[in-house]
Amino acid sequence: MAYGWWHGSMRLFEPLPSAITISPQPSAMNWISAFRHVPSLVDVIDILVVSVLIYEVMKLIRGTRAVQMVFGGGLFVALFYGSRWAHLETVNWLVRNLAGYIVFAVIVLFQSDIRRALAHFGRAPFFRYLAKTESAEETIEELIVAASMLSTQRVGAIIAIERQIGLRSYIEGGIPLDAVLTYDLLLSIFLPSSPLHDGAVIVQEDRVAAAACFLPLTVNPRLSKELGSRHRAAIGLTEENDAVAIVVSEETGGISVVADGQIERGLDTDELRGRLRSLVLQRRAKQARTRAPQLT
Repeated sequence: MAYGWWHGSMRLFEPLPSAITISPQPSAMNWISAFRHVPSLVDVIDILVVSVLIYEVMKLIRGTRAVQMVFGGGLFVALFYGSRWAHLETVNWLVRNLAGYIVFAVIVLFQSDIRRALAHFGRAPFFRYLAKTESAEETIEELIVAASMLSTQRVGAIIAIERQIGLRSYIEGGIPLDAVLTYDLLLSIFLPSSPLHDGAVIVQEDRVAAAACFLPLTVNPRLSKELGSRHRAAIGLTEENDAVAIVVSEETGGISVVADGQIERGLDTDELRGRLRSLVLQRRAKQARTRAPQLT
């Protein structure tokens, strides 16, 4: 009896089996070494491509109804993972079965927005880099022909050309067109019988973004009293951003170019061509020349 009690008590001091030994926790050095991984060139390119795509998508859907679609999609994804985490089998089954139908519904309901997004990516700089100079030359020639014909007929007009700073706030206040820029289109817009003639046309790259846009008037008291509302609106626009404006006077038929709040009046077609080429095609060189005095 005493032997049995002693033998049973000695079992309490036997070592634990090796199968249930506790593994040591990872040290701080293991975590530090994990963060010492240097990303390769492929990783950097991958991150840059994804960042550019997300930025372009966010810029494209800003101010449109697609924003609500993005929030709805985010809620749908959150509901899917939330149901899996909370073990809500019925909700998870419903979300998984509705996902395919929702994709088709989005394609049908937002087909115009998707088409516009694909066209926007097709006009991105990395796709049209080689044809950029040629397209800008054609745009300038269309603007020169339109300004010359409007000047001959003494039809007032103001055309704002977007450069680095966007003119979206003015475009939203006008009538959006998003049409290919041609001199015929500009003439039809500024004819007195046209409902779009009262206001400015805004040009983005090689397209007419909007017409009948109202621009801010300048409050510069040093301007000549001969300048009308079109000239003052062009000066006021270029005082706020880096846009270039072409103004055709209704009274005299004179052609003017406005940039950086400064107006050049009485230009002929050759002078207009030279000024537009220097302001539109060589804007980077112009910006470098304007920054150079500031650094000295």
